[in-house]
Amino acid sequence: MTGVPGLLAGKISIVTGASSGLGRAIALAFHKHGATVVCADRDASSKVPQQPTHELIQAGAGQSIFVPTDVTNASNVKDLVQTVADKFGRVDVMVNNAGVAPEASNPCPVNNTAEEVFDLTWQVNVRGVFLGCKYAGAQMLRQPMIASHHSAGSIINLSSVLGLVGLSGTPAYAASKGAVLSLTRTVAMDYAPHGIHCNSILPGFTRTPMISSMTEDSEFENTLKECHPLQRIGDPEEIADAAVFLASRYSKGITGVNLSVDGGLHAQLRLK
Repeated sequence: MTGVPGLLAGKISIVTGASSGLGRAIALAFHKHGATVVCADRDASSKVPQQPTHELIQAGAGQSIFVPTDVTNASNVKDLVQTVADKFGRVDVMVNNAGVAPEASNPCPVNNTAEEVFDLTWQVNVRGVFLGCKYAGAQMLRQPMIASHHSAGSIINLSSVLGLVGLSGTPAYAASKGAVLSLTRTVAMDYAPHGIHCNSILPGFTRTPMISSMTEDSEFENTLKECHPLQRIGDPEEIADAAVFLASRYSKGITGVNLSVDGGLHAQLRLK
């Protein structure tokens, strides 16, 4: 959503998994729209040789800090939210983006899936989102609502199109992302009476380090493109635009929604 400066002006946001991929794109988009951005991740360094996200925002005259966080650790997530509240006075937007997908590079049918892979995926992709919803929501409940804001807070969870449809070889990832959809709806109902919104974004195949192993093969990349009605793989900025929308006043009437940004992937019936 370029060209709408100030759409998130004055809002204090947290983005987990902000060092690379979708989290980095969301953090940078929030900065462009005027938000203060707290980047949370295990490490500030990106998986690719780029300037850390918070430093890039600071270099662009934005307000940003990095808080090292393991989203599977309840104390870490609680401390993250408290650190932000202590430093900036409040939390307006929580983006639970951090995730893992071991099966992206090593797809495996359920009968051969290691329990360790399933447990790791669930810990990060589901427990991490739950903890973010729990502790950020608790902070939003405590703080006074700002009259100029459209809500008492916005929680945005990153799910996946694989939360809706099956893909052979991804039982752990698909199960975790399906859980995020149900969790999002339930959290939305818990917080709606208090003016707090909770929605999720369902990316399709998007150009991030998570699917780099798939796109290294040009033939397979073309197959991926052909699977999408829009005939292309998504860009991280498209997911970031959706996050800006859900964090902005334009989503005032939206909560409990799972928003697909997948190039039409799951809307189709493929007969061959």
